[in-house]
Amino acid sequence: MAYEIIVVGTSWGGLSAVTQLIGGLPRGFEIPVVVVQHRHRESGHLLASILQDRTALSVCEIEDKAPIAGASVYIAPPDYHVLIEPGFFSLSTDEPVRYSRPSIDVTFVSAADTYGARSVGVVLTGANADGSRGLKRIVDRGGLAFVQLPEIAESPTMPAAALRCVPNARALAIPEIATALTDLAANTVAKRARTSR
Repeated sequence: MAYEIIVVGTSWGGLSAVTQLIGGLPRGFEIPVVVVQHRHRESGHLLASILQDRTALSVCEIEDKAPIAGASVYIAPPDYHVLIEPGFFSLSTDEPVRYSRPSIDVTFVSAADTYGARSVGVVLTGANADGSRGLKRIVDRGGLAFVQLPEIAESPTMPAAALRCVPNARALAIPEIATALTDLAANTVAKRARTSR
């Protein structure tokens, strides 16, 4: 399968978890990565700056109608839902979902509905159940699901909820998730090369 999008959701404890995950991806990682982390509406651009210091990939906060490109990490801006369209992003100020905007579920469902079996969802540490329904939508559409092992997450509530909703998700430590995503990206590049001949 040639994958088109990876969506990562996290909340409490997410800064350390996302930094570790993105830092484990190699230069030239070709599948776009979208990070949705619950944070205060006044949090600014700190997350993107921290991640950019840890990776050779391009890191930026998402802007409305911005195109989606490979070798890039996209950060959901505070106080906006992120919708994934074919090849670009849309931002929404619709009501919070599960008290959150950005909502992980909203972005995951959007990725699943747009890219179907070519989408990958990753749920990391967090203190609520956001992301579990969206991860199920990704799997229901034929995509892949990864979850941080709850017992080693800073806050196990979110990954545990994801595993209850998607029991066949691959539950791994963050370095193992990074390795699995790296393998997916390498296989995607190889498949694209074969089909372009």
